[in-house]
Amino acid sequence: MTNNKRRIAADVCSYVDDENNRLHIEISIPGVDKNNIKLRLLDDSFSMSAPRDDFDYVTSGAFCCPVRAADAEAKYENGLLKVGIPFRDVMENAVEVQIH
Repeated sequence: MTNNKRRIAADVCSYVDDENNRLHIEISIPGVDKNNIKLRLLDDSFSMSAPRDDFDYVTSGAFCCPVRAADAEAKYENGLLKVGIPFRDVMENAVEVQIH
């Protein structure tokens, strides 16, 4: 059966913390049951869907800088999903080159 519910863009606010080492995303999705939120992260982007009885909230976006998605933390309270993701060290996977 096809889902004919409307999809509504969720309000998203993203910002970097004062220490410049963590990306914060706040997504306003009032009226959603926490257990129905589907948040997926990659090291460069995210996707979120959250169904309600009358419509589904949806959003996706790209990050300004690479993050460590596996280390993300999320909390949903009073209609606001808060996600904190540490930035990846830009030299994390660097290879040292032998100089001859």
